[in-house]
Amino acid sequence: RRKRGTQAQAIGRSRGGLTTKIVALVDALGNLIRFLSLPGQAHDTKGVAPLIRNVPFGALLADKAFDANWLLEELDARGACAVIPPKSNRKQQRNYDADAYKWRHMVENYFAKIKEFRGIATRYDKTDCSYTANWNLAATLIASR
Repeated sequence: RRKRGTQAQAIGRSRGGLTTKIVALVDALGNLIRFLSLPGQAHDTKGVAPLIRNVPFGALLADKAFDANWLLEELDARGACAVIPPKSNRKQQRNYDADAYKWRHMVENYFAKIKEFRGIATRYDKTDCSYTANWNLAATLIASR
């Protein structure tokens, strides 16, 4: 039986009301590779494992929210460099490549391009299927520019 409700539609309740969180994987040029929509109250790391599955890369640039031991161990096992700044509350602080981390703005630039599409930025679509379809359409339009 099909799941019903807001969880099945990637809509979750947060402080701002009903929201959706997007986790995206972009390449070094800022082009979308994959994305995943999650309910707004879900943690960012919940969507990482399906995104990086079967995708070859040498380094993963992410913000502090992705500083999780399981992710760092998985990246190390794959031979990829983790360019993720440590959280301030981490008991043992670790080093990261601050110069390489400066390139993380490519991800933010991609989200800025996506937000040019008003329907996606404000999520007019109710179903997750139609929302992801519009994301794919917008990604195609951005890639064709």
